[in-house]
Amino acid sequence: MLALTHIIDQLSACARPVRSSYFIPGLWFDPLQRAVGTAAVAIDPYSFYHDRLTAIRNSPAQPLIDGAPGGDWSANAIIYNLFPRVTTAFDHDADGTLQLGPNADGWRETGTLLKCIALLPYLRQMGFNTLHLLPITSVGQDGRKGDLGSPYAIRNPYQIDDNLAESALGLSADDLFAGFVEAAHHMGMRVVMEFVLRTSARDGDWITSHPEWFYWIRADVPDRAPGSADRNAYGTPIFEPWTLDTIKHKVYSGDFRDLPPPPDEYRRLFTLSPRAETIKRENGRYIGTLDDGTRVRIPGASTDWPPDDQQPPWGDVTYLRLFTHPDFNYIAYNTIRMYDERLTQPQYRNAPLWDALLGVIPHYQQQFGIDGVMIDMGHALPTPLKQQMVSTARAINPDFAFWDENFNISAASRVEGYNAVMGYWLFDVHNPGKVYDLLNAMARSPFPIRFFAAPENHNTPRAASRPGGLNYARYALTLCTSIPGMPFVLSGFELGETQPINTGLGFSAEQFAQYPAETLPLFSRYAFNWTRPDNLVNFIRERLTMRASHAAILNNDDPATFAIGGADNPSILVFTRHNNGNNVSVIANVDSENSHAGNALLPMRTHNGYAHIIARNGHNHGTGPLTERVVIPVDLSPGQALMLPDSAWNPQKRAP
Repeated sequence: MLALTHIIDQLSACARPVRSSYFIPGLWFDPLQRAVGTAAVAIDPYSFYHDRLTAIRNSPAQPLIDGAPGGDWSANAIIYNLFPRVTTAFDHDADGTLQLGPNADGWRETGTLLKCIALLPYLRQMGFNTLHLLPITSVGQDGRKGDLGSPYAIRNPYQIDDNLAESALGLSADDLFAGFVEAAHHMGMRVVMEFVLRTSARDGDWITSHPEWFYWIRADVPDRAPGSADRNAYGTPIFEPWTLDTIKHKVYSGDFRDLPPPPDEYRRLFTLSPRAETIKRENGRYIGTLDDGTRVRIPGASTDWPPDDQQPPWGDVTYLRLFTHPDFNYIAYNTIRMYDERLTQPQYRNAPLWDALLGVIPHYQQQFGIDGVMIDMGHALPTPLKQQMVSTARAINPDFAFWDENFNISAASRVEGYNAVMGYWLFDVHNPGKVYDLLNAMARSPFPIRFFAAPENHNTPRAASRPGGLNYARYALTLCTSIPGMPFVLSGFELGETQPINTGLGFSAEQFAQYPAETLPLFSRYAFNWTRPDNLVNFIRERLTMRASHAAILNNDDPATFAIGGADNPSILVFTRHNNGNNVSVIANVDSENSHAGNALLPMRTHNGYAHIIARNGHNHGTGPLTERVVIPVDLSPGQALMLPDSAWNPQKRAP
């Protein structure tokens, strides 16, 4: 525990009276909500963090979850998704504002890694065994969104964001992250980092040292305005309709030979790379000068597929130039994702850049001991590069996990070396019809790879913002813990947060207007309502305890463990999970705004196995002879979802 002890010693060495009041949420002070509750508590930060970290260090070590080799411990992961600079942000001086930068005492109100360490007992007591961190690397400033910038605009993938340190301690973000991983492991929690290795901030550190790793355009070329079709401005290349038809036909048929390039006028926007010594920062932007005097700049990234998606360029990131073929010196679908076969010949690999990217994950493995990574935009990385990333990381740690930010649940991700995918459950869990379809699919055959059983993520509407609010959130979490996915809770879910982190997926035009980009926590300072009294902390603990105690049933992806039940009310969802003679049944009101009563029909075993009954539109369609059944009358409040082990309804199986 050297890293944690170093932080504890520094807290003692730096301790001094603070000039400003320092409050923390009661949940941080008392995770079980027994003595303090949720109200803010005034503390001395040096004493509190010293005592909390000392208690963690002195607590008995807990084992990490394991599983099949090759990172498949992921199948047993129960995940809390941390966004450190938001998760632990708090108005510590209670002045009604969230200060940007350290206060006069050197303490930050935005989230830091020290505060994340102090939060670990709170997370562990809820039942989480894995922590997934949204990117914590240094953030670029050119084209910055909000007052903090996007964590996905990575300035240097080898450097942790300095804003996650506490200047009061004189310790680096690296020091604190080492202590965070060490403390998490000691408490039985694995740590998974998230990386975007396909793009860079437009003012990334590599630009001035390796300009040939980037695309360049003339500095006098403006960015295309939203809705414009100006071909002399920079944006997604504009293809003629017949060319688009050819592109889509070739790509969808798997033919990547001689893919149609963008129009000549688009390709002429791009230039050679300037020499490193000519690159200067002007008004926060890197400008290079070619030998003929042409001034050049870094273009923004744009959507990689489909090629007719006319979103304006992303102002804060750019694509890395992974291949050096001179005929493909431009950003388009056939150079950034659907790679043309001529481009991807081994001799055109930008080998020094590949080596730099291949070193990122091992750096965090060897320096900090992380357990896995989530690869964002992995679909846009060339397959040979992904294969090398996986093999390099697993040469260091054979059980290192790879997760794919992929909304498909297919064997293709498994073949590429991934252990899990984001999947599409989080898009469907609020739709009762799709939930029925997914449950029946699980009862027919196992999915080829594990997926996140999530009620929300940082790009979707928050669960508590959907109709029914907290009622829906409880319902969704119950379903998420009842299926063989990886239960996944986004930070703030337990507090009933309704403000989205980002409006990336599943938002209406009205919601886009309601949540301007500059107000979103992904880009600007923001603090959760940590003192809200009606939180879901205890509910999460109960559900995750049920999941852990019945993992042999609930985490089993064998279709034989599923039996779909029925009810005489179409708003009541019924299914049973079974293994080795034990059952856990779920009876849920899919309507989060109204109460519903009815008779729930729990399927029981027949001599041939389960008698499946599909409940839909109020009708029960048996697929086999029902020789035994249990009928339970229920009266469910809005969104109420019951998890019933045998002992809850079978007197013969109740504990004495």
